[in-house]
Amino acid sequence: MADRVFVAVAWPYANGPRHIGHVAGFGVPSDVFARYHRMKGDAVLMVSGTDEHGTPITVAADQEGVSPAALADRYNQVITEDLADLGLAYDLFTRTTTANHYAVVQDLFATLHRKGYLIERTEPGAFSATTGRALPDRYVEGTCPHCGSDSARGDQCDDCGKQLDPTDLIDPRSASDGEAPVFRESNHFYLDLPAFAEALREWIEPRTDWRPNIKKFTLNYIDELKPRPITRDIDWGVPIPLPEYADRDDKKIYVWFDAVIGYLSAAIEWAHSTGDPERWREWWQDEAAKHLYFMGKDNIVFHTTIWPSLLLGYGADGGYSDGRPLRLPDNVVSSEFLTMEGRKFSSSRGVVIYVRDVLDRYQADALRYYLTIAGPEQQDTDFTWSEFVRRTNEELVATWGNVSNRVLRLAQQLGGTVPEPGALTDDDRAVRDTVAGGFASVGELIESAHFKAALQEAMRLAGETNRYISAQEPWKLRKTDEARARTVIWTALQCTHDLARLFAPFLPFSSQRLHEQLGHDDVIAPQPVVTTNTDAHGDEHRVLRLPEGATWGRWASSDLPVGQPLSPPSPLFTKLDPAVVDDELARLEARASA
Repeated sequence: MADRVFVAVAWPYANGPRHIGHVAGFGVPSDVFARYHRMKGDAVLMVSGTDEHGTPITVAADQEGVSPAALADRYNQVITEDLADLGLAYDLFTRTTTANHYAVVQDLFATLHRKGYLIERTEPGAFSATTGRALPDRYVEGTCPHCGSDSARGDQCDDCGKQLDPTDLIDPRSASDGEAPVFRESNHFYLDLPAFAEALREWIEPRTDWRPNIKKFTLNYIDELKPRPITRDIDWGVPIPLPEYADRDDKKIYVWFDAVIGYLSAAIEWAHSTGDPERWREWWQDEAAKHLYFMGKDNIVFHTTIWPSLLLGYGADGGYSDGRPLRLPDNVVSSEFLTMEGRKFSSSRGVVIYVRDVLDRYQADALRYYLTIAGPEQQDTDFTWSEFVRRTNEELVATWGNVSNRVLRLAQQLGGTVPEPGALTDDDRAVRDTVAGGFASVGELIESAHFKAALQEAMRLAGETNRYISAQEPWKLRKTDEARARTVIWTALQCTHDLARLFAPFLPFSSQRLHEQLGHDDVIAPQPVVTTNTDAHGDEHRVLRLPEGATWGRWASSDLPVGQPLSPPSPLFTKLDPAVVDDELARLEARASA
């Protein structure tokens, strides 16, 4: 029986284009996972969207002299198109400025308020001395009073893990302009996180499938839970759904509360778009469904503590619950940080490689390959252009690309169809069984979120196929024993056929091309499309989604039929000129000095 798998992908801010460090965390790993499960036959729902409220948007809008709405709309389009061209196969990639999202957020707020989980109190708030706008906790930086780190933020210190308030920081400064913030009293609603501490601990401690660093970090965080503000002095956000705030435009629900609720609101929007508005419940209220969340490590606390607290507080009596609680996360798959040429990514300083920078000049699969095989899966890693070129040429082109091209070229020399094999030898059966075994070995690694190891295993199997061909030398056999040559090429074609599927979650564009070169006319690796959607409230907006009726290759070994015509081979991957390195470093320096 097929499993139901909910793939929840962190919501990128729509305050600018996304760089490759972002998609290394939330994008490529989640897509590999979702594509695999779809090929396996599971019922997958993968959702996300652009996060369009809060100070990051208003700060960028002020800098550009446009409205927050105009800026969010522009970057929603940029990000949506980038993710589409990277091949991220969302069932729905939407946005947080929809009427549907507002309705779901306000229902959670109202339910938590009714049940006493929102505390109203007056506390000192940080405001920009330059603009007068409120500064969220994460936009106040300074020295940690506990460990002395000079890069602590107003909500926590990433170095020692201590929870903080902006007033705790030594020498606080605005992350926007470096000026010291002004503190003044302001009335806000706070989520009573300590009320959920015991339930959170009981939920987390038995988890054996979480990455150890995530579990340890979260349990330490729970030890020191404090109420957390969920409203802000800002005019851009979801309105507070209480009568006394109906006519006020100076306070809104804060972005961190609003954004995580997007996982639920996007599922609800998706269900409405299918013509079955209740369909989202199959993932959210089925005890057998699995929920996995994908993000970078700076978002761990929101997904292991805050979002679960909101779900626990909402319970079975919220407006969308219908008498049944909503599922908590089953696993939180967090990547570490990706640096660039030894420096931390910083769009403001020009130290950045945007996703579009790569997609305009290189193949999407080359970027997907690099971010999987050398990305920050479980430790911080450094992106360098020299390593990108090396891995593309020496691994992607020289190993997998060479195998597929070599096999098809040999088949063309025998007439361009799948040949009739003779009796199989032990060597033939061994290589076929080895490659076919990849559906178990690669699949197991993907399911446990070991994507680097999974791709390495697929590459090993491609190498085994290449060694088999070299050892059998079918080009020589054609002169002395054509029947044996046909058997060897038949065997190599069957291995290549399986490998096209084994690589499909990682390299969907090239896997689809190879599938077609092998004589098929169906789709095994569908790509998303940018279109429009209208939610239940009549709000029409741009979305990214899989086309209706998308089909997937089967995650299992299968035979190419004898006699099937094959297309002439063409390289799957483009070999890169070493001069690329100097060209890209020059672009980087020009951007950083601009």
